[in-house]
Amino acid sequence: MVEHRMVDTNGVRLHIAEEGEGPLVVLLHGFPESWHSWHRQFAPLAAAGFRVVAPDQRGYGSSDHPDDVDAYSIFHLVGDVVGLIRALGEEKAYVVGHDWGAPVAWHTALLRPDMVRGVAGLSVPPPFRGAEPPLAAMDKRFGGRFYWNYFARPGVADAEFAADPRTTLRKFFHSASGDAAVGASGAVSQPLVDPERGWLADMPYPEVLPEWFTEEDLDALTESFSRGFTGALNWYRNLDRNWELTAPWQGAVVTPPALYVYGDRDLVPAFPGTPELIQRLPALMPNLWREPIELAGCGHWTQQERPAEVNAALVDFLTNCS
Repeated sequence: MVEHRMVDTNGVRLHIAEEGEGPLVVLLHGFPESWHSWHRQFAPLAAAGFRVVAPDQRGYGSSDHPDDVDAYSIFHLVGDVVGLIRALGEEKAYVVGHDWGAPVAWHTALLRPDMVRGVAGLSVPPPFRGAEPPLAAMDKRFGGRFYWNYFARPGVADAEFAADPRTTLRKFFHSASGDAAVGASGAVSQPLVDPERGWLADMPYPEVLPEWFTEEDLDALTESFSRGFTGALNWYRNLDRNWELTAPWQGAVVTPPALYVYGDRDLVPAFPGTPELIQRLPALMPNLWREPIELAGCGHWTQQERPAEVNAALVDFLTNCS
């Protein structure tokens, strides 16, 4: 059974869900999600002999939501993971992340390889620091219409999403799923926003949810955003600051054993420059455990859309890293 409690770490209190005994596996969710995004991973990983822990990360769910935008830098997020591992009485852990959780997992492995037995990222590939700040780069490329830039505008997306959180999340999950992410051309489109109309304006309202995302899943997720979206959006408002903070690691690579899994209909691996990066990962990553795993027909919500395949890949990876 999954159990829930609060843990103090790095100056904040985090809500965690946990199950099983054995080597620690920390599961890090993305945006706009919660610990619940991993609910189909708990039983299989616990049955394979692992202690599984998934927090609501800072700014999400029942965990603390610091008011200061600067409290959501990559250093704070990695610090939460490091502190959580220690608070759980462990010296090392496997770290697995999806969407925004993936950069946190990758950076935990980059900054604290001594504490990471192995690292897996879903959707978002390992970090290779670009030549210019990401918000500035996307603003230049897409004239301010890329969703990162929209999310970074203080208070704007916050108000749009909070007006009707259930509808916001319903549209989000449908639109980025494998069923909806491919356009008429057969290609995954870039997530561009009309700043005047907002992110949700052109997203269809799905009367029927995908089979893998039930009304009960939507209930749980909606409840987790009862305190609004600002904490979660503050992660995006630190993108350029993170680029500045990580300058000392320019050119550094993740050295612990690593696994990367993504869907071929996911919008993130289609970002400018990302397909080329994915092709080069085996040459760039010294301990990439195997070739990146591409899931045909899978959209952005990797472990939710394809739990059986993701669980099999994770159990294989974690077991062989033990």
